[in-house]
Amino acid sequence: MLTVADIMTSNVVTIKGTTTVREMAGIFDTMRFGTLPVVDEVGNLTGIVTASDLVEQDRPLHIPTVISLFDWIIPLEGESSLQRDLDKITAQTASELASTDVVTVAPSDLASSAAEIMSSKKLHALPVVEGKKLVGIVSRIDIIRSMNR
Repeated sequence: MLTVADIMTSNVVTIKGTTTVREMAGIFDTMRFGTLPVVDEVGNLTGIVTASDLVEQDRPLHIPTVISLFDWIIPLEGESSLQRDLDKITAQTASELASTDVVTVAPSDLASSAAEIMSSKKLHALPVVEGKKLVGIVSRIDIIRSMNR
């Protein structure tokens, strides 16, 4: 049975938290892939930015529907949803834009487990970590290529 280590890409393009939105756009355009792991000075995974995160920055802000009751204004979708949208739209660096609740796999995990996680969570790539250190990335194309082995 193939493990994640057997199919992952070890030479991963990463970014720092200080990488700007413009720099990320350039990397996505040049490299032609859609996931950039964010790492700290020692290579620990701190977050992930996807091409979709950048696309969302360019969309119009959705103002939540509210109910006015007496002197109160009550947002129906919650204030946290509006704040989250504002934070994404106004982000200038990777640390401001990155998702920090990242689903990861270990090198010793089965490739089939990585495929199941990607399928069920609708992810295109999974960072591979040992402890907190990023050691690779496994993407959907890696899973597909492994089918030819």
